[in-house]
Amino acid sequence: MQWLAEICVRRPVFAWVLILSLTVVGLYAFGQLGVDRFPNVDFPSVVITTRLPGAAPEQVETEITDTIEETVNTISGIDQLNSTSSEGVSQVVVSFLLDKNTDVAAQEVRDRVNRVLPLLPRTALQPTIEKLDPTAFPVVTVAVTADRPIREITEFADKVLRRSLESVDGVGQVLVLGGRRRQVNVWLDADLLSAQRISVNEVSRALQTQNADIPGGRIDQGARAVTLRTRGRFDSVPAFGDTVIREVQGHPVRLGDIARIEDGMAEPTTLASVNGNPTVLLQMRKQSGTNTVEVANHVKTRLTEVEALLPKGYSFRIVRDEAQFIEASISAVEEHLIVGSLLAAVVVLLFLGNLRSTVIAAIAIPTSIIATFALIWYMGFTLNMLTMLALTLSVGIVIDDAIVVLENIYRYIEEKGVPPMQAAIDATKEIGLAVMATTFSLVAIFAPVGFMGGIVGRFMQSFGLTMAFAVLVSLFVSFTLTPMMSAYWLKPPARREDDGKPHDSRHSRLFAPMDRTYTRLLEWAMAHRGLVAVAAVLLLLSSVPLFRLTPVTFTPQDDNSQFDISLRAPEGTSLAATDVLANRLAAAIRRLPEVDFTLVTVAGDNAGTLNTASVFVRLHEIHERSRDQFAVMGEVRDRILPASLPDNVRAAVQFSGGPG
Repeated sequence: MQWLAEICVRRPVFAWVLILSLTVVGLYAFGQLGVDRFPNVDFPSVVITTRLPGAAPEQVETEITDTIEETVNTISGIDQLNSTSSEGVSQVVVSFLLDKNTDVAAQEVRDRVNRVLPLLPRTALQPTIEKLDPTAFPVVTVAVTADRPIREITEFADKVLRRSLESVDGVGQVLVLGGRRRQVNVWLDADLLSAQRISVNEVSRALQTQNADIPGGRIDQGARAVTLRTRGRFDSVPAFGDTVIREVQGHPVRLGDIARIEDGMAEPTTLASVNGNPTVLLQMRKQSGTNTVEVANHVKTRLTEVEALLPKGYSFRIVRDEAQFIEASISAVEEHLIVGSLLAAVVVLLFLGNLRSTVIAAIAIPTSIIATFALIWYMGFTLNMLTMLALTLSVGIVIDDAIVVLENIYRYIEEKGVPPMQAAIDATKEIGLAVMATTFSLVAIFAPVGFMGGIVGRFMQSFGLTMAFAVLVSLFVSFTLTPMMSAYWLKPPARREDDGKPHDSRHSRLFAPMDRTYTRLLEWAMAHRGLVAVAAVLLLLSSVPLFRLTPVTFTPQDDNSQFDISLRAPEGTSLAATDVLANRLAAAIRRLPEVDFTLVTVAGDNAGTLNTASVFVRLHEIHERSRDQFAVMGEVRDRILPASLPDNVRAAVQFSGGPG
């Protein structure tokens, strides 16, 4: 690539156009990038959920779970097959090998399940088959409260707030938890049913047939066609009482004669509370592949607009915001990136002692970083912890090539007295092969990381490719922009009166002592080669015990001021009993001075399991408490959980917002 350096020195406009083209593309790509905490990783897993209302876990396992497992087990490429059978719900998770296409896997599962539908119990509901998407998690959770009955709060949250939030860009689903919808309840009198010899099935059939809208076909009236519809749905609650069940001795038996009809609420299927106070939760789940921070900001903007239109007595509170920690983390990494670039430039200025040389070398940092955004965008990556980590680490690497080329050019000008333009060409040719070897050795280290296999490889792909591309761009800059700017910006040093001492930069007051010290160390090392070799081997071997002593985690554990507690009560535990257990635990946790509030959800999982609950604990900001998050989690795990829960309740303390 030495020929490229000569062309850029003789054609400076061409060099500027090359670099500006990369910069413009990088700036455009930066505006298109999404922001997330971790990379978007697609796990080929499919979840099969089947409901059999009222069935015991043993019946669900034998009649549904085993049947589905047997049929899907014949699909090729299955890695793991897990199932959970609880009261009324069967959930089978099929995990495939990573090279399996998720869409193909989901379709194969659907085909297999459709074959065994006739073998399932008649009262079982249609199985739902969904791809497991770890990125489609709730980004914002809102608690709605009011001084009204729970039914009115649920109606408002479902009919007004949910529909308004579903139209926000990036929101895939809005779930309502802890509410009780309006429902017309028919309470049958067993004695009256027995006296009239009417069964419950007869009542059910009468309601289904008489409370229905039936299409009536089409009538052609010359040039017009009229579509008919038989409107038979009840328009009021008292109208249910006029439903005729049967005729007895010529007299109709109506529903109102044998039952009490109530405009009431549905039975609770989920419960939610904030600091022990019942509430209705709205969970906004983002669409797959969308930007978490952008979706959360859009949701909060819409909530601000809706807040002004809330009826009197209604209020809501954002109790969970996954974008908050992501924004803080990315902002901190961006700050480190900028500070690192400035410090690198300061170090260059300290050693080169020349402002123009510092600018020439330091300009390689922003040009290389900005151009790397183009690869991140092209590969479909996001600005996450791993890509930002790669950019931060590359700050000290991308400037190396420019410094090596610049120092050799400056040596030609200072020591050999070569004119700057010729020095830029000759010095780059001399050092070009060494610079290319150094750069490609770094690429050989980081590029394979981007092609690792397994789940770790999926996460590390963005890190390895980002690092490799940033280093390659720095090589391109060192062969184009650096020699061109050196040829036109560097000036020969002023000649002074000859006093018998050399006046080049190597013999300055700063570098002369360093040069002498390094020379002595080098001479000693060459005289004791065996000792140096043994020390190098021992240093290498010391990494083995040090590695074993170092804690190993998949991702760094940061203090994000929040954590979750998941608990599962014994099978058969009712919704109310599980709620009592979870709120008892939450009340004990709230006594800790570091806790801001707790959020309890019962049966909030996808299967609606009645004996499961989740306690979300929000801590005060890190500067407002004396202990970190890990100390609080340790106390909850070691002291509060054993004291607050029975031995037959399983509970686990875990971080919030981990990868996937």
